Amino acid sequence: MKRFVVVGLGNFGAAVAETLQAIGHEVAALDRQAERVDAMASLVTRAAVGDGTDIRTLRRLGADAADAAIISTGDDITASAMTTLMMRDLKVEEIYVKVASPDHARLIEKIGVTETIFPERESGVRLAKRISTRLLLTYVQLGLDFGLQEMAVPESWIGKSLRELELPRRHGISVVAVHDVLTNRFQPVLDPDAPLKDSDTLIVAGTDAKLNRASRLK
Repeated sequence: MKRFVVVGLGNFGAAVAETLQAIGHEVAALDRQAERVDAMASLVTRAAVGDGTDIRTLRRLGADAADAAIISTGDDITASAMTTLMMRDLKVEEIYVKVASPDHARLIEKIGVTETIFPERESGVRLAKRISTRLLLTYVQLGLDFGLQEMAVPESWIGKSLRELELPRRHGISVVAVHDVLTNRFQPVLDPDAPLKDSDTLIVAGTDAKLNRASRLK
């Protein structure tokens, strides 16, 4: 079990706090608006009304003992930056900050954080990549030009085995799991000689360009 502190309980912050608590971690949540705190009080370990830019408030919340902090103060860039600085002063090892724009991200990254998150942009990128191709079902960005996606098996691959298809050599992608959608079973330990079925989907890894080409195969 880890200790997390979440500052800012809008849609993003509240979702992160509730999910971390549900997984089994200890979560302390802070927001300036009492109604948001009241809504989260029963869903987290501790919820309080207060200002995340005040280091004394953060100490009372237990931020100095947190393993990680998530800062989600909406479009208030000043509050976001000041809260980040306070977390740095409290020696919080991991700091994740929701940003509202590329410039906001640049500012926060100069302060020094574990990661900046731009939910609207990331959701938009995932949606665009998912709807731009017939076969692509789910896409997860893992790096600047590398991802993981679930795709339907192209018709030309049905009945063939992974060994026959030689996907790493021919297409530059690797299959990490097979999902049978009829039984909802995932097969992470692959049988290279098993023929692929039309009810299968493939979880594949590769560069964005390689994945995009593979998802357009027929």
